[in-house]
Amino acid sequence: MSVVIHPDPLPYDACLARRPLAAVDLVVIHCTELPDLATARQYGEQVLYGDGSGNSGHYYIDRDGSLSTWVEPDRIAHHVRGFNPRSVGIELVNRGRWPNWLDAAHQSMDEAYPPVQIEALRQWLLQLQDQLPGLRWIAGHEDLDTAQVPASDDPGRSVRRKRDPGPRFPWPQVMTGLRLQRLTLDAAD
Repeated sequence: MSVVIHPDPLPYDACLARRPLAAVDLVVIHCTELPDLATARQYGEQVLYGDGSGNSGHYYIDRDGSLSTWVEPDRIAHHVRGFNPRSVGIELVNRGRWPNWLDAAHQSMDEAYPPVQIEALRQWLLQLQDQLPGLRWIAGHEDLDTAQVPASDDPGRSVRRKRDPGPRFPWPQVMTGLRLQRLTLDAAD
């Protein structure tokens, strides 16, 4: 089964540095931690850096399984600290901890990922394995960004800066049939 991709480049796509596709050896799974794709798009279009770009994944998969490309894979997107030059980011629309991301009292991530969204992700990962010759690793954002920050509702407590894709993400189901290996921060050094 081939996944249908809807190209929807961000306005600053051309500002992002290019790289050879062979340099991509890692795919990072994220959740948007926003209520819907439209809100994620508004966030992604915000210019945050001097080169005219912002934070965004390469691919977005909505709850209905539709997939769009916001940044081409030969461009370096800003989606995970320290791993951007070697990775592509896939964002799954999911509320996560929205709207109180860093509140100590709001760290549960209770929205399940719809089966159609997970199947679209699986099919896309199978295709990416063939399209990106160096692709070998897969990680969750939470595997690579383990920083603790002061909680916004109680600065005396710490919370994880990133927890996505979170505890409801079905890793065993996603990994079935993939050649990719899980990468953790310990193995990334």
